[in-house]
Amino acid sequence: MTLSSDILVIGGGLAGMSLAAALGDAGLSVAVVEPLAPERMLDTGFDGRTTAIAAGSAAVLSAIGVWQGVCGDAEPILEIRISDGHSPLFLHYDHRALGDAPLGHIVENRVLRRALLARLAALPNVTMVTGTRIRRLERGGAVADAETDSGLRITARLAVATDGRGSPTRQQAGIDTVAWNYSQTGIVCTVAHQHDHRGIAQERFLPAGPFAILPMTQRRSSIVWTERADLAPRLLALDRPALTEELTRRFGDYLGTLDLVGPVFSYPLGLLHARRYFAPRLALAGDAAHAIHPIAGQGLNIGLRDVAALAELVVDTMRLGLDPGSPVMLERYERWRRFDNTLMLAATDGLNRLFSNDAAPVRIARDLGLAAVERLPTVKRLFMSHAMGQLGDLPRLVRGERL
Repeated sequence: MTLSSDILVIGGGLAGMSLAAALGDAGLSVAVVEPLAPERMLDTGFDGRTTAIAAGSAAVLSAIGVWQGVCGDAEPILEIRISDGHSPLFLHYDHRALGDAPLGHIVENRVLRRALLARLAALPNVTMVTGTRIRRLERGGAVADAETDSGLRITARLAVATDGRGSPTRQQAGIDTVAWNYSQTGIVCTVAHQHDHRGIAQERFLPAGPFAILPMTQRRSSIVWTERADLAPRLLALDRPALTEELTRRFGDYLGTLDLVGPVFSYPLGLLHARRYFAPRLALAGDAAHAIHPIAGQGLNIGLRDVAALAELVVDTMRLGLDPGSPVMLERYERWRRFDNTLMLAATDGLNRLFSNDAAPVRIARDLGLAAVERLPTVKRLFMSHAMGQLGDLPRLVRGERL
């Protein structure tokens, strides 16, 4: 059996499904290949994993018809407080400095996945091919020609790899990466607490790395805890009362008693950046192109800006009757996205290295830096706008406009 589509999306994660929704909403035919079986895709049980959705990303999701299924279960971020350990100096972002809109939202991954699947199901020109992988991909001719493990052949004018930081598609295309590990482990979990967080997110820089407290619905917070790679296994081996005690030591008591809810996840932290964002008939987007430290919660946000830029270029190119897989189109995509992504990778890498250094002179310098930015409203608003994904050469979807 052969399926012919305008675009083949390889990887049905959050970025891949968002791209399919953007292209499908604009009238293009899209095939999405995802290894997870249908029942795994539809599993919406609570697992505690969340994503920070910046204001620009919420605009993308709204423009492609997804945010409507998310916003009722999203917790607005009204303030962000950034502190260095127990220093009395801190940086405070308040959404009211820029208007009435929140700085962003914290959304459970299962809510995002459910809303994306519902949107794709409503687009008759989008075909989800689940429970199988691409075993062959040929890109040398006028189309990308793929075959899945299940024997389905798919042809498309452009293939897009959104299959994660270990992207087999990127590797098969021979695209090299710049990558290194941080000797840190990210520990992710959810806690329920006694008092209301009032929409305030906390980013505390501890010697081992940042400890983020992100507001969720129903008096819960998502924890993104960076710990030394050699210590993390011992922490993860603790029983739940002992792990809750370790959490409380870092969390503090300002929200009252904590209760660890749901599973605890961990993953090694590192940086990855593809040296090229394209090969013949192939584009990289999301984690297949770049993976960053979670220090600023920007991973999916820069991925959604990839999605918005690529979708705009593909749709505009096809409306002109031109080839969406041409080198000219793919080079335009890379030029558009490389600067923004490189800037974010450099910023998160630099912040992690700066704040994970506990040397006294470095600690004093960075505390004074936080205090200085706090007293410079213009600079602070610039940083806030960048974190919200609202600076630079913005694609139409990021501006909230449909394609």
